[in-house]
Amino acid sequence: MPWDLRSVTMQTSPAPELDATAGITPDILDGGLADDLAAASLAIARRFHAGATMWCIAPKWEPHAHHMAVEFVHPVIVGKRALPALALTDPDIVAQARVSVRAGDIVIAVASADDPKVLDLMRRAPAWGALSVWIGSGARPPNGAADHVLWIDDANPLAPATGRFVLMYHLLWELTHVCFEHPGLLVEQPGDCTDEVCVTCSDEGRLAEVLLPPADSLGPALVRTAGGEEYIDVTLVAPVERDDLVLIHAGTALTRVGDQGW
Repeated sequence: MPWDLRSVTMQTSPAPELDATAGITPDILDGGLADDLAAASLAIARRFHAGATMWCIAPKWEPHAHHMAVEFVHPVIVGKRALPALALTDPDIVAQARVSVRAGDIVIAVASADDPKVLDLMRRAPAWGALSVWIGSGARPPNGAADHVLWIDDANPLAPATGRFVLMYHLLWELTHVCFEHPGLLVEQPGDCTDEVCVTCSDEGRLAEVLLPPADSLGPALVRTAGGEEYIDVTLVAPVERDDLVLIHAGTALTRVGDQGW
């Protein structure tokens, strides 16, 4: 990255303003969190540059969802962009997100690693084509649970109320705008593959969410993937139900994806 996160933090949020009694001290950025924040900010900036909307979720701490949305929507610094962000607060957060999130959007959640709603939401995000960001503390989610995991290793159940989560999404907002100041970063560079049909890429399995089960035992199922809706053969994993997750390749569902999803 072309900047040092600690130096940006100290410039935008001067040390004297940090509340040490709330656990907000510069050493919060140690242990890899600084790198994780920088990587997440770049990914978020690229999505916003491409037209994304950010969907903010915090099932047990709803004020965090509203606060995150306000941070990105409200251009508090002259010349900074107002970025589209909304809080999702319906009790059935997965159903609300399913009809709200478009391919290319951002889903960001503040939650513990064992929050069942967020676990389910994060495992579905790849099928919806959404970038997923998970902020939390204590025990960590499984590897691969989200595209970006921003975590504080503090098992204290009151950690969400200390202000450290607020610091993290403030930094995400600030660093996202730092990325906007470097237009060359905003478009992801293509990989090394230049073939019209790449054997390696075409062998990739894709996550899909079932929209409509087959009408009969040999019929196709309509599924949602990051690339849109398509019909696939589900003979190998039948029967399937609406909202089931399956891994597909070459138009065929090869296996079901269980509750853990990673």
